[in-house]
Amino acid sequence: MLAGFLADQRATLVLKCAGLEGAREGELARRSVEPSTLSLLGLVRHLTDVERRWFRKVLAGQDDAGPLWSSAEDPDGDFDGAAPDAASVATAWEAWREAVDFAERFAAGAPDLDVSGHDDWRGTVSLRWVLVHMIEEYARHNGHADLLRERIDGTRGI
Repeated sequence: MLAGFLADQRATLVLKCAGLEGAREGELARRSVEPSTLSLLGLVRHLTDVERRWFRKVLAGQDDAGPLWSSAEDPDGDFDGAAPDAASVATAWEAWREAVDFAERFAAGAPDLDVSGHDDWRGTVSLRWVLVHMIEEYARHNGHADLLRERIDGTRGI
């Protein structure tokens, strides 16, 4: 059930970005309102880093699976560096799909929801906690995506 709700939230992000390919790829990087650097592309990059953190680093213990775009020195790099070019868009979606694929395989292969890992911020967290947290993370950011998409082309309700 949790994996299903998370899959629905991931699909919603994809839907909010749909149709902004090709000549419209630059619109994925359109900022909300100054001074914010929030954009759909920034959300894809941010959620990639979040997926990698919780599933690869914390639960799977892959210490080398750090964030791709944010860092301690540049905590908003996922948003600030979202450039409106085809290569940046393609790279972000490829990394997001890889992170989601890993997370789905990890969750499906876990013996139960009590599989746990250690996070420096939260302490010991279970797969159950991570799934619930990820549902919340996507739901919150999909609300941002609603507003961003409406600002780009007036599309509502998708």
